[in-house]
Amino acid sequence: MTKRNENLALAAGALGLIGGYAVGKMLAKSSAAADGGLPQASLLDTVALAVDVLAPTFAKGVIIRRPGAVALAEQFQLDTRAVQRLQKLRNKYGQGPLMLPLPIRKQAVVLAPEHVHRVLNESPDPFSPASSEKRAALSHFEPEGVLISEGALRTERRRFNEDVLESNQAVHHMAARFLPLVDQEAVRILANAREKGELDWDAWADGWYRLVRRVVFGDAAADDQELNDLTVALRKAANWAFLHPKKKATQARFFARIQHYLDRAEPGSLAAVIARTPHTADTKPVQQVPQWLFAFDAAGMATFRALALLASHPEQAARASEEIREKPGIERKFLPFLRATLLEAVRLWPTTPAILRQSTRSTEWEQGTMPARTGILVFTPFFHRDDQRLAYAHRFTPELWLHARSDADWPLVPFSGGPAVCPARHLVQMLSSAMLAALVDGHQPELVSGQRMVPGQLPGTLNNYGLRFALGK
Repeated sequence: MTKRNENLALAAGALGLIGGYAVGKMLAKSSAAADGGLPQASLLDTVALAVDVLAPTFAKGVIIRRPGAVALAEQFQLDTRAVQRLQKLRNKYGQGPLMLPLPIRKQAVVLAPEHVHRVLNESPDPFSPASSEKRAALSHFEPEGVLISEGALRTERRRFNEDVLESNQAVHHMAARFLPLVDQEAVRILANAREKGELDWDAWADGWYRLVRRVVFGDAAADDQELNDLTVALRKAANWAFLHPKKKATQARFFARIQHYLDRAEPGSLAAVIARTPHTADTKPVQQVPQWLFAFDAAGMATFRALALLASHPEQAARASEEIREKPGIERKFLPFLRATLLEAVRLWPTTPAILRQSTRSTEWEQGTMPARTGILVFTPFFHRDDQRLAYAHRFTPELWLHARSDADWPLVPFSGGPAVCPARHLVQMLSSAMLAALVDGHQPELVSGQRMVPGQLPGTLNNYGLRFALGK
């Protein structure tokens, strides 16, 4: 089977699975409203949502992307189709939350901006990040990670993550150590690009993941391909969640490899920060680190897409170049405009399209009661690209991020939000913006292959694996 046919089969399988669930539920129950009074989607609308929203998201890969499926999604602009489907559901059913008639569990879809803020702000109780789907997926490579922990264990592990990653600090205290690493890997990336005649995903990813390993574990891990291979194997299994058996032997090797670097605690790395950060037996540092690698993977995709934005928007590229000139060396630890560029790349093409929560108890909403243990989906592309509500939906608008945002603003949530917001968000922005600066400084990136980037009409899906750049002087 070819890769293309394999991805088509994945999508078809997801459609059949989800559609079959919906049909089964319809046969058992076909009321117009959920038991608690919340609006309930019809069978036809549930299947349409499964086809246009859930199946493409599943097929592209929730935990690790399938490049062939991402290319297919770009070809047919499936994220645009997904946003349009949710717009139709909102226009038909109102503000929601909208209950879906699924036979295996209670499921709601959030359709109103104020409900996004509520769900995120009221996590982890009554809206737990440890949803059934997330547990099934993440247990493949971080079974005791903070995202699927609850109660006192979650509190302890969240504190640890925030302490090491300095969640509330725009600039990590290790900036003076990390930024030279960025420059070194940028030199390697550019050298590979010159040798190839262009900067493609493979050259970019090789340098980016080397940087990530050096930041997290130290220079000794720079070329640790085994660690990379173990990560990929486990995340591929995680894409299938409960449908794939656990790779216990692979998991054991993966954690042993991480523990090796944590025990080594190389100076100048996050592993060294971990060594001096208070923690208990319940913290399980070795189980927290895989989520950081996961977050940096998404950051790599976002940074490459941000480069495509600068390559196709001369005015903003000139502004970025001015900021770079004004902030040499260590001053690049905080680059507001380039951070805003990265955030725009994540707004336009969310790396976490599905934010999942699960209600721990029944909750009251304007239109009725949501039962306990209801799965809740916030589909971020819908809120980020809702052209029925947002004039800037399809425009590159970094100005959105140059001022503080609050719940009074439309919910743009590139790193989620509330108490469960990504603790690595500031570290990610620091490293990604510094890498953008290193790539752009003295160069004029030109997008030579990939989706057309028409200012004001940016595509709903952008395949980062298909982007190629010329880096002229």
